[in-house]
Amino acid sequence: MQWTQAFTPIGGNLLLSALAALVPIIFFFWALAIKRMKGYTAGLSTLGIALVIAVLVYRMPAEKALMSATQGAVYGILPIGWIIVTSVFLYKITVKTGQFDIIRSSVLSITDDRRLQALLIAFSFGAFLEGAAGFGAPVAISAALLVGLGFNPLYAAGICLIANTAPVAFGAIGIPITAVEGPTGIPAMEISQMVGRQLPFLSVFIPLYLIIIMSGFRKAFEVWPAILVSGVSFAVVQYLSSNFLGPELPDVLSALVSMAALAVFLKWWKPKTTFRFASEQESAAAIETAKTNPAAPAYSGGQIFKAWSPFLLLTVMISVWGIPSVKSALTGHYEGSAVFLKWLNAVGEKLTFAPGVPFLNNQIVNADGAPIEAVYKLEVLGSAGTAILIAAVLSKFITAISWKNWGSVFQETIQELKFPILTIASVVGFAYVTNSSGMSTTLGMTLALTGSMFTFFSPVLGWLGVFITGSDTSANLLFGNLQKVTALSVGMDPVLSVAANSSGGVTGKMISPQSIAVACAAVGLAGKESDLFRFTIKHSLFLLLLVCIITFLQHHVFSWMIP
Repeated sequence: MQWTQAFTPIGGNLLLSALAALVPIIFFFWALAIKRMKGYTAGLSTLGIALVIAVLVYRMPAEKALMSATQGAVYGILPIGWIIVTSVFLYKITVKTGQFDIIRSSVLSITDDRRLQALLIAFSFGAFLEGAAGFGAPVAISAALLVGLGFNPLYAAGICLIANTAPVAFGAIGIPITAVEGPTGIPAMEISQMVGRQLPFLSVFIPLYLIIIMSGFRKAFEVWPAILVSGVSFAVVQYLSSNFLGPELPDVLSALVSMAALAVFLKWWKPKTTFRFASEQESAAAIETAKTNPAAPAYSGGQIFKAWSPFLLLTVMISVWGIPSVKSALTGHYEGSAVFLKWLNAVGEKLTFAPGVPFLNNQIVNADGAPIEAVYKLEVLGSAGTAILIAAVLSKFITAISWKNWGSVFQETIQELKFPILTIASVVGFAYVTNSSGMSTTLGMTLALTGSMFTFFSPVLGWLGVFITGSDTSANLLFGNLQKVTALSVGMDPVLSVAANSSGGVTGKMISPQSIAVACAAVGLAGKESDLFRFTIKHSLFLLLLVCIITFLQHHVFSWMIP
């Protein structure tokens, strides 16, 4: 029996309905920021509240609400949870085999300054992984690397989440932007160009902001040349590639150029002082002794290459998995004539499952009168997590770890991540219930009532969408058409509003429940999600304010910037 979504269930009053829709979101904020609940407790409680409101207020049939939660939970496990498990597993292999000691030494040979390590790994390398894979891989891998170098786990996770702001809109080979072309009818190239005229401002600012967070204004000023090289090189390439090539490559190209530019620059420039966190045990004198100690291990180029090989393999595999034709073949949707890809397509087709969700598939009717498809999307071979697992299998032979120890490390990883996976499953389940019940649309419609001030508040829709769904792609699909319709009604260019949805969304990524859970899982802070949320929330709101101001000015003052 079909059920039609109602976006004003409380007496046809939009504002009262929006207040009801806000309850689970406000509860989640309270649970983490004030009550400091463990992540899985907050996630399960929020899911429970969302289910109650969906059934009692939005009149969604109970079985449909419950099955919507299971659809989200399954998506939380595959692909998101699978990516986290394999990413942490690969990192643990390098630690178990002693290869990470060599990785640490090689990074220290470029710079032993924590500020510059954050720029290289959290900002540039994280952006590359975001461009190639997206989902949870960038934060999981880069945060684990920083912890291995000696960063405080909470700082490592927080810094990587904030650094991830710059590349999210073009993540996973540009999917957030290419996906929104369908529901809005606006060419992806135009949206890419507009986003490419917004985010570069943040990309220049984020490296400076990261270092200020880490060390304060005075210490940040000590490394301003490196900050400039990192941020400006990234922003320039991001602008050029998004405006002249399209949405697929800005992250990958910007990250590679930024990483290479900074590494080369650090070969001939060093800061006057070496920054370490106050909590680190190693004294300045000990650091200097380690630098000049002739007994300190000196690794050959071959040893360094071998140590980095697991992460190089990860990069190669994720990049291959991101190639559109390969991605299609891995999920059984390839229609070309290449022999290998046709064979791969046959394998991918057998390992891709999309069963309809019982009581839910085509059983919910949206505002346009169209039934909504609901399937359990299980892409076993096509998931980026499988690409990382293959890198881990190949790394077994490179690092010479026995199959017994390899399996033991994998089992240990699963055991460590059981509660973070539960957290992710519950918060994604909450996101799906919010969407399928119509609560998300209610909130979006309420923001659209801001009238002429919508030019300022437009990015807030994207921020809200990413907070709820954990994905810039999902936020664009959720609110993209609403952005277009509202923009036309208030005299705003729809290209700007849809781009603002994506740009605003990137600032919500760092507080998205699933992103918080992913980051905590990667650095061994399971159960400490509230601490990380409290760390990132103020930065998320500040960066959102910047995007709102940029969008407002581009409409009222710098309209020539709109394609």
